[in-house]
Amino acid sequence: MGYTLNFAAVWRNFDQLLGGLALSLGLAFVSILVGVLIGLAVAFALVSKHRIASWPATAYVTIIRNLPILVLVLFAYFALPQMGVRLGKIESFVAVLSIYSGAYLAEVFRAGLLSIPKGLPEAGLAIGLTPMQIRTSIVMPLMLRNVLPSLSSTVISLFKDTSLAAAIAVPELTFEARKINVESFRVIETWIVASGLYVATCMALAALMRLAERRLAIAR
Repeated sequence: MGYTLNFAAVWRNFDQLLGGLALSLGLAFVSILVGVLIGLAVAFALVSKHRIASWPATAYVTIIRNLPILVLVLFAYFALPQMGVRLGKIESFVAVLSIYSGAYLAEVFRAGLLSIPKGLPEAGLAIGLTPMQIRTSIVMPLMLRNVLPSLSSTVISLFKDTSLAAAIAVPELTFEARKINVESFRVIETWIVASGLYVATCMALAALMRLAERRLAIAR
């Protein structure tokens, strides 16, 4: 028996999908913002000559990067309350995605730090800048400019990872699509529309990141 496409049920609930997409973007934005702060701190620790800083940073990156994010999400939501740590659905997911993104961004930033010529910080010292001024005025601007292409793909990947929040009933885009699917039984139509929203959003994010790359590119 043939299957006839009928998007009526999906369009009736399209506002729910848009609400879920907005929540997905919010989860990604907050998590990436916190992840950037974590990643910067860990990246500087990774390149530090002091083992008391580099060893814990290396352990953090190694452990988090080798664990599936879904395992971390389920652990934070179901296991931590057994240990006395209780967080809401959204809070626990944001915490996990922030820690997860921090580990990946730390490697991105570390590569950017290693790409900076050693002579530049030395030149900063020569003109009387403090180590903190060198980091904020020379090292970090150059590092961020160098890592923008890698940062773009990481940001898009982390946005797509917000779909895993559906596993703990956070009402983001995938959860809302699954809800419409269950209520209407329009499987193909629901996931076509949800997929289209993901693709369009990822393309928009990629375009914004490419614009940032062009704005920050050094004229040759």
